[in-house]
Amino acid sequence: MKDVFIRFLSDESGATSIECGLLVACISLAVLSSVNAVGKQLSTKLAAVSTSLH
Repeated sequence: MKDVFIRFLSDESGATSIECGLLVACISLAVLSSVNAVGKQLSTKLAAVSTSLH
């Protein structure tokens, strides 16, 4: 039982997938925040164009 526990603690095969998941989460957070900021600016510009056309 002790050998199984020691092997479990020394196994790092899942660490790579966890790191990859964290990296994907950070990248998606950055993309979402930048798209949100650009979307607000675009909405403001389109509203200005719309009011100038009326």
